[in-house]
Amino acid sequence: MLFGLSATQATAQPDPDPAAERQRVLVLTDIGNEPDDQMSLVRLLVYANALEIEGLVATTSTWQKERTHADTIAALVQAYGEVRPNLLLHATGWPEAASLNALIATGPQGYGMAAVRPRQPSGGALRLIAAADRADRRPLWISVWGGANTLAEALSHVRATRPAAALAAFVARLRVYAISDQDDAGPWIRREFPSLHYIVQPSTADGGEYGRATWTGISGDQYYRNGDGADFRTVSNEWLDVNIRAKGALGRHYPRYLFIMEGDTPAFLNLLPNGLESYRHTSWGGWGGRYVERQPYGETRPVWTQGGDAFPRVTSADTVTGADGRQYTSDQATIWRWREAFQHDFAARMDWTYRSFAQANHPPLVRLQGQDGRGVVELALTVGGSVTLDARGSSDPDGDHLSYRWFVYAEAGGPPGEVGKADVRLEAEGDRATLRAVAVCRPNWLDGVPCPASGVAHVILAVSDDGHPRLTSYRRVVVRVTPAP
Repeated sequence: MLFGLSATQATAQPDPDPAAERQRVLVLTDIGNEPDDQMSLVRLLVYANALEIEGLVATTSTWQKERTHADTIAALVQAYGEVRPNLLLHATGWPEAASLNALIATGPQGYGMAAVRPRQPSGGALRLIAAADRADRRPLWISVWGGANTLAEALSHVRATRPAAALAAFVARLRVYAISDQDDAGPWIRREFPSLHYIVQPSTADGGEYGRATWTGISGDQYYRNGDGADFRTVSNEWLDVNIRAKGALGRHYPRYLFIMEGDTPAFLNLLPNGLESYRHTSWGGWGGRYVERQPYGETRPVWTQGGDAFPRVTSADTVTGADGRQYTSDQATIWRWREAFQHDFAARMDWTYRSFAQANHPPLVRLQGQDGRGVVELALTVGGSVTLDARGSSDPDGDHLSYRWFVYAEAGGPPGEVGKADVRLEAEGDRATLRAVAVCRPNWLDGVPCPASGVAHVILAVSDDGHPRLTSYRRVVVRVTPAP
């Protein structure tokens, strides 16, 4: 249920530079094999001020085994340069096109592990190594849209040229989100570097398992026939024609999809600073989906993936109310539950490429517990205790009316065995809500399952404006519940 209140009008000006909140990302893309990589790159570029892009590397894949297309990346960066002056009217922090051009590189010119040269690494592998070596406390996210042999080559080179301790430190700085396995390099990497944080639904290179993958929740409802409950309208070519393709120089570079819209986009969506902060933990869930850590059949070690343990019923699927009002449970729902919000946000940013500040919409600014920004609010409760969650002072840059939706994200949380999923109750009215701790653990489906010493609950606040398109910002509350003394 949504509750509406009038917003406090903020002065119309660009948001402050979000540099402190930017996540570092390097993209490996088999752009040129079909339209969806190019579509994803357009989206990435209109979020270039919200991320720290460390590399744009053209790669091969099972769909494009012999050639790479860095020239296509360069053409899109040129279009970005044309619209950058207008983007600066809406927010700060947009990199120069020349600096993005300097980040374009090419991975091995061949398919999979057969093309890897540990002693003569490609420009793409060297770019990855340089980015990972840069002194920075933030991890480097490797967003794998195609084959992973550039990453394999970088890791092979570091292993061949550095001592074991330096290799371990290098691997610890990396986080990987792969759109399935599009060559034989991904499985090899996971075997050879077992400590590497790797998000993937393992697959054969022929794409036969794609229909089960979480990432298809971005738009795969009709093609993969796996989106029961999802609303397809905002990912249809008809909607994209009006809201994306018709808008400026970058819109002209956004092609009509062949199979699905932007199948690679989930590999960076969780890095965007929307207030969900899902990059902090892969099990938290956000625009790019939610995963659990487990060892799928055929893997040599646990990875962040789909499925789960049927005994405690901790799985990667979310249960969501669909467009028809019915409940649906699926891995794809962990993405499509946010679809209207991330599509509207993209459409608004495309408006930024050619409209004035006054003619465009900008996302709400959420204040929670007196704290501005996008950070997680962490609270502690004992069983029987309660706390008031207070979003008063939230505002909208355009003076739009705001509505508030509070909900418990029941599936979000850490790995089983370490902490329970706390049982909490939420009563909301407008910009305030009361959260009560009922028990350390929610009731289990099987009697006798032990409850850990403490439990955690995730509460999401979604604040939406009434502008066009309607935009939503979030804040996450993580509440640890312990027994009453």
